[in-house]
Amino acid sequence: MFPSKDETEITPVELQALRETDSAPSFHLIDCREEDEFAICKIDGATLVPLSRFAEAGPECLKGSALPAVVYCHHGMRSMNATMYLREKGFPEVWSLAGGIDLWSTRVDADVPRY
Repeated sequence: MFPSKDETEITPVELQALRETDSAPSFHLIDCREEDEFAICKIDGATLVPLSRFAEAGPECLKGSALPAVVYCHHGMRSMNATMYLREKGFPEVWSLAGGIDLWSTRVDADVPRY
């Protein structure tokens, strides 16, 4: 289950629990890092929407979808900015991954390289 709409973050453990309980994707997973970072590591199933192009591509990625979204970056700062931007654009069910892919690597999937 996703955090309440009043909260802005989801933890890596909560995200993993969502991934394990859903046989089909029931949410968008958006990586807002840049292409060179995405080439180093990623969370399986993520769509790359770099923050440098997020103003137009972020809302477009969710347009017409009723699914919630989780946005992540390296440590959680850029994804929080992207989350707040999407919420301001009318997408209330968007959360930032607390600690980003770095915390994901230490708490959930040690096979994801850290940088």
